[in-house]
Amino acid sequence: MEAAIVIMALLFFAFVALGVYATVKAVKAAKRGVDRTIHQARRTVEDTTLRAKSFGQTGVGGELAQLRLSLRTSMRATQDALQAGVAEDASLKESLDLFHRLTAHGRELDEDLKRLEREPDRARVAAQLTDLRERTERITHSADSLRWAARDRARQFAEDDLTSLSAQIDLEAGALRHWSGATAQDPASDDFSWPDASAAAPGSERGQVWPGEADGRAAASADADGANAGQRPDTAAPGQQPPQAITARDPRRTAYPWEKTARPETTN
Repeated sequence: MEAAIVIMALLFFAFVALGVYATVKAVKAAKRGVDRTIHQARRTVEDTTLRAKSFGQTGVGGELAQLRLSLRTSMRATQDALQAGVAEDASLKESLDLFHRLTAHGRELDEDLKRLEREPDRARVAAQLTDLRERTERITHSADSLRWAARDRARQFAEDDLTSLSAQIDLEAGALRHWSGATAQDPASDDFSWPDASAAAPGSERGQVWPGEADGRAAASADADGANAGQRPDTAAPGQQPPQAITARDPRRTAYPWEKTARPETTN
């Protein structure tokens, strides 16, 4: 009894622990989903704000907004391209590692641009625009180079695969069309002809006679006649008497055990 209670207690604690673990995992997954949604919403709002500033403002503020927008757009496109390609091409892992190092410089530049947007001294900010523009162009150029190289690599692989597939299909199509020498015809099949219903042999039950069948039948009939002629009873060898004919019994005189004896007719 005590063993059963211990087993039940262990099962209860095991189910409780499993339920707690599943609950924690579900809460963490939900939290990650919420954080991802919040991050995407915040990024969308920031991109929209920067786009509005780049088109609506002039001077230093509009220039800074344009630099931030171009930097974020290039880095995000490269990140999406590399992450999508590394699942199919393992050689892009090294390129993704290089992009992670480039991302650190991009985030540092974005923070500098964001801080300069709140800088009240516009003259000092304008003096740094040349250096900021150069840094932005270097980072975006590196990101664009990685992105376009990955896309060119994927396109080249697809082109090579398509070329190989087309060559195989052309070879298979040529083999399928080469039917003239693929099968050897039987020489006897050249003389094939369908039977003529009007050429049926007289007295035969079949209405059609195939070519060559009539000749075979005639030869078989001639052989049978010759054999019967050699076995006729009226032809005997010289010096021998012909065999005597056997006289059959009269079937009317045949008496069977089950027949009754004929009674004599009585006359009155």
